[in-house]
Amino acid sequence: MPTPTTTPPPTGGEPGQTPAPGQEKAAAAKRGSALRSRPWLAALFLLPALVLLGALIVYPIGYSLVRAFLDQDGSGFAGFDNFNEVFTDDTTLTAFRNNLIWVIVAPAVCTALGLIFAVLTERVRWGTAFKLLVFMPMAISMLAAGIIFRLVYEQDPDRGVANAMWTTVHDTFVDTAPWPEARPRPDAPLRASGDGSYTTRGTVSAADPASIPLVGIPPRETADALPAERAAPGGKGEITGTVWQDFVKGGRSEHGVIDQNEKALKGIEVEAVRDGRTVATAKTGADGTFTLPAKAEGAHLRLPGSNFEAPYGGVDWLGPTLVTPAIIGSYVWMWAGFAMVLIAAGLAGVPRELLEQARVDGAGEWTVFRRITVPLLAPVLAVVTVTLMINVLKIFDLVYIISPGATQKDANVLALQLYLESFGGGANQGVGSAIAVILLLLVVPVMVVNIRRLRRESRR
Repeated sequence: MPTPTTTPPPTGGEPGQTPAPGQEKAAAAKRGSALRSRPWLAALFLLPALVLLGALIVYPIGYSLVRAFLDQDGSGFAGFDNFNEVFTDDTTLTAFRNNLIWVIVAPAVCTALGLIFAVLTERVRWGTAFKLLVFMPMAISMLAAGIIFRLVYEQDPDRGVANAMWTTVHDTFVDTAPWPEARPRPDAPLRASGDGSYTTRGTVSAADPASIPLVGIPPRETADALPAERAAPGGKGEITGTVWQDFVKGGRSEHGVIDQNEKALKGIEVEAVRDGRTVATAKTGADGTFTLPAKAEGAHLRLPGSNFEAPYGGVDWLGPTLVTPAIIGSYVWMWAGFAMVLIAAGLAGVPRELLEQARVDGAGEWTVFRRITVPLLAPVLAVVTVTLMINVLKIFDLVYIISPGATQKDANVLALQLYLESFGGGANQGVGSAIAVILLLLVVPVMVVNIRRLRRESRR
């Protein structure tokens, strides 16, 4: 019968053996005592981080605090003069107002969209791909996003995507002028009659078809137009006439006469006017001819200004009124994905049995979302909102790049004003440092609130 052997307890010093709990505590206490007896060792490991922290954060903050109380060139003490200038300058006050709009609108919109995207994509088959598309703008720098949206908001519909879509929708429901660039020659039988309209110098007769020549239309716009035809005299006293482009490429044409290859102007409205009243109207056909009833005999012909109105150019996105909302839109495009990812992570931790129990009890999806999902996500929503508030307080890149020079003052924010005062035309680093101190004072309370909330959440 073999004799049983006893295994000695693990010592913790041999590889492959697990130390006992008491030995782990002893080892931890030994390491702690070693650090306490040799604090220079901890300081040595922390030194690189402390150097970077001091060079990149502590020194700039301290320098800005001192510089804010010096004059423009930094040679003399200015007291609170720089702060007084900040709060009395109209441009800086506009920056304060715009920053307030940013802090209220941008985080709220980003958080709301992030919440909607996070909830909806849970039930979408391709939810992961959608989240990737929404989050992708975060990979783009503020500089690149600013350049992109500067092109998006271009006033010219041929270059700006926003106005291209806007004008397309507008032109779908509103008729546009057929020939906005057309005009009569100075020696033509037409005279300007106000509101962009033109009226014939003499009256018209059924026996003599009216000739209304126009010029000023680029040849490429009439490339598909039919050749103009001279109208035949109307029967039963009807008034006839032709509206055409009195010009041939190369300039070889006789003024006031329908020459070969001269193009008809289709769709122009013609009114018969007598004693200031419109008695009849007609539109030119594909060959440029029109026909008015016999009651137009002896009247003047008028081409209303609606024939020559400039095409709808869309919305002035970067004008004084809309420049700030337009830039906020570009910020939302970038940061809604950030909010969505954080909220989706919080949503993954929501107990599903609570949601299912509410549905079993008869609650609709809207009630479940409003009464259960949102309250459970409140801590995450608060963290996202506060983080975005800190971010928008420092917004600079998008405003500087997207806003044109003419409306930059209308889109101005504190960070941009700081740059312009310190390194722009003002070259007053005293005022710039004062703005930096004010920004710091605005950011610090929000950061403290965020840190306290995170600590409370970590203790739970």
